[in-house]
This record gives sequence, structure tokens and C-alpha cells, in this order.
Amino acid sequence: MPLVEAALLEILACPVCHAPLREEGEELVCTDESCALAYPVEDGIPVLLADEARRRD
Repeated sequence: MPLVEAALLEILACPVCHAPLREEGEELVCTDESCALAYPVEDGIPVLLADEARRRD
């Protein structure tokens, strides 16, 4: 089951670098390899705050 609706995912972007996001596990992940931030999704709502993101390994 998707974390967020496909139409919403199409318009969401990383707030830091503005690259598109993709679903990966329980997070939305920035597609820009140099940025590589992952944002949590809580109760179906993406938390697109840089302070809440984690750097992917």
C-alpha cells in the first residue's frame, strides 16, 4: 500500500534541494544522490521538514 497518493507524490519535492521524492519503506526519499535526505511519513502525512529528515547511509 502506498504511503501517499500517487498524485501527491508527483508534486512533492525535497524542501532542501527541490528534487523529486520517491517512496522507500516508510519514508519519502530525495532522488538527488548528493542530498540523500529521507523524510518520515506520519499517519499518511509527509513531514517535509529539514529538521525531521535523516541523512541516508
